Amino acid sequence: MDARLLIVSNRLPVTVTVEGGHPVVCPSVGGLATGLQAPHDRSGGLWIGWPGAVEGLTPEMRADVDRQLDAMRAIPICLSDREVTLFYEQVSNAVLWPICHDRIDRLPLHVEGWDVYESVNARFADAVAEHYRAGDLVWVHDYQLLRVPALLRERIPDARIGFFLHVPFPNPEIFFTLPNRHWLVEGMMGADLVGFHTRRYHGHFRAALRRLFSVEADNTGTVRWRSRRVKLGVFPISIDAADFASRAAAPEVTRKTKEYTSSSMKLLVGIDRLDYSKGIPRRLMALKRLLALHPEWRERVRLIQVAVPTRDRVDAYRRFRREVSSLVGQINGELASPTWTPIQYIHRSIPSDVLLALYRAADVMLVTPLRDGMNLVAKEFPAARIDDDGVLILSEFAGAADELTDAILVNPYDVDATAEAIHRALTMEAGERQHRMKRLRQTVQAFDVHRWASTFLEELAGMKNEE
Repeated sequence: MDARLLIVSNRLPVTVTVEGGHPVVCPSVGGLATGLQAPHDRSGGLWIGWPGAVEGLTPEMRADVDRQLDAMRAIPICLSDREVTLFYEQVSNAVLWPICHDRIDRLPLHVEGWDVYESVNARFADAVAEHYRAGDLVWVHDYQLLRVPALLRERIPDARIGFFLHVPFPNPEIFFTLPNRHWLVEGMMGADLVGFHTRRYHGHFRAALRRLFSVEADNTGTVRWRSRRVKLGVFPISIDAADFASRAAAPEVTRKTKEYTSSSMKLLVGIDRLDYSKGIPRRLMALKRLLALHPEWRERVRLIQVAVPTRDRVDAYRRFRREVSSLVGQINGELASPTWTPIQYIHRSIPSDVLLALYRAADVMLVTPLRDGMNLVAKEFPAARIDDDGVLILSEFAGAADELTDAILVNPYDVDATAEAIHRALTMEAGERQHRMKRLRQTVQAFDVHRWASTFLEELAGMKNEE
């Protein structure tokens, strides 16, 4: 790649901590950071984003952090407490996130902060414009920065800009509940290339364009937009499958896998952020229903549900945390015996070796979101299954369902059918389990995160700007 790549995301792929009185900037692992690290390194480009809460650091510590970020070619956009509250918590996570995940019921009654959303997006666009050189490729990411492409187009009309939406683009009927729907779509259309995970989200966006602006994409996915051409494409994100397989084979992971495995107890595993889009309550109810429909599984199956805390400052998430904790207690209280508890609930992050060991030990992996842009847990699980065993139960409303067709696909709203799917998975013959898992592994290995990034960037680099 000859052109520099300027990556623009809400968060920088780093964690800032203080150790021994000195700030330490550590690169993040997984997800976007993994997929974009190679093109970031290869192009000699920059990564622009929020470094996290650094307001409590002394001026000397801040200068130290800036030096470390500069060595990583990372440009920090520091946000005030007010900007974090309004731009990030109230607009991005309390309005745009539920809209994109079909949860109008989670919207606050009063929304404020759209002006701050615009001003923060403008700050990101200003930072890109400040560091831009002719020929650079700019890649903007996700729902927090929907306005950046258009704002950047105003500042650098000839820039080559890509935008990728990591969450679903919702059905227009849901998206149109936003009063400023035109303004948000206009923001995205400042890009030359707009990417989505699935054909469904791509189709929803095309329908929104048609109804809002009376413009239609041609059969190549190209839209004529205000003297420019904008390409709409489908680019399903993935994981570093080879890295997962390698780390899953580590001796410490193998040892922990044996600890979590029992010849007398089948293991169900769920690993999610504690988000209402992940379908955890219905998953718990499906387990309860399984034990009612198939009482032979009592004291022979258990669920380890890891729920990683997230967005605790948003009211809807605090309410949801209480809802899940209450339901776990209710089900365990009704069904547990002196020697058996059906649900082991872990409300915290877990170390990488524990995560990989749970993947390897699981008889059945439950990935049952009510709506999810992709869901990388569904891809991490088969990547880690170096034994070619285990069964994936996957919601048809996860983006990953389009690719992982050898999973058992379920409608998570149908609790009885999900319960029967768990029973089917628990009783599946070894030959069928292994056949399905081998095909799942082939899929995630062939279409990994590096292929996702290179495919998008090759498409963007090959586009011709038109005036």
